[in-house]
Amino acid sequence: MEGVNQLKNKKYAADIDSIKEAHTRISPFIHKTPVLSSTSLDSISGKQLCFKCECFQKGGAFKIRGASNAIFSLEDDQAAKGVVTHSSGNHAAAISLAAKLRGIPAYVVIPKNAPACKVENVRRYGGQVIWSEATMQSRESTATAVQQRTGANLIHPFNDKRIISGQGTISLELLEQVPDLDTIIVPISGGGLISGVTLAAKSINPSIRVLAAEPMGADDAARSKLSGRLITLSDTNTIADGLRASLGDLTWPVVRDLVDDIVVLDENEIIKAMRLCYEVLKLAVEPSGAIGLAAILSDQCKQKPYWKDMRKIAIVLSGGNVDLGVLWESLK
Repeated sequence: MEGVNQLKNKKYAADIDSIKEAHTRISPFIHKTPVLSSTSLDSISGKQLCFKCECFQKGGAFKIRGASNAIFSLEDDQAAKGVVTHSSGNHAAAISLAAKLRGIPAYVVIPKNAPACKVENVRRYGGQVIWSEATMQSRESTATAVQQRTGANLIHPFNDKRIISGQGTISLELLEQVPDLDTIIVPISGGGLISGVTLAAKSINPSIRVLAAEPMGADDAARSKLSGRLITLSDTNTIADGLRASLGDLTWPVVRDLVDDIVVLDENEIIKAMRLCYEVLKLAVEPSGAIGLAAILSDQCKQKPYWKDMRKIAIVLSGGNVDLGVLWESLK
């Protein structure tokens, strides 16, 4: 109930109105992704599971929702100068695709350690790749230099109201497709996805539980939640390349106030979940996308006090842009 009151009384970067406006704006440019189920995975988990398949989204990940909302929010004179962003992959591809749909340039700063398949997606959609070092500082400084040189509009990968609102459209679809959910499990990184999903879901159903799933090698959100203050990590190490960012000042308040818990997973748990997606659901899901399934199968989650109250659970499979070399090595 405390979280519900906070949702009513506090001003967050996005709200149900901005999320509904985003859904109207982006509907022509995105897929309404399906929800799949599996009796085998229900049996393994002991719960009724529903999988929101953003791996089937345009660009192969949920990121096109926020990217298209941000880009189609621009006035024509702003848009003419193009857009610039920095990303390890899925946001980069989404910005490139959304910019292509609007007919404007996209300048995309990508760290040198980004998966090759995600870099290829950027190029396929016409984005101009600018390389940076793997650190967030290098990514941001390179993007700033490009912005100053081109006059392009900077679109942050997660710490942006337009991005958060766009990602929140997942909940609008999901709770229409499966109205009687009691829990949603979402990957967490910079927090744009989980902020949007949480704000929308708890506006529609205040009693719904929202859990975040995070890799142990990039557990800034869990540390922040535990300490009650925003913590960033100088170094991260995880196979889940899409979950290496730290929370921003717009996403942290939502995570702090409204996300019910954060489940931290080790690499083997993530790989096992990715393998189950492949073998049981017949879906190629990237490590970042499979981490929600890893959470529900983990011993850690089963020891939580809310475990007994979880019955019908949605897991957001956030993306399917898996580097096949990584997949094959992981399956070994």
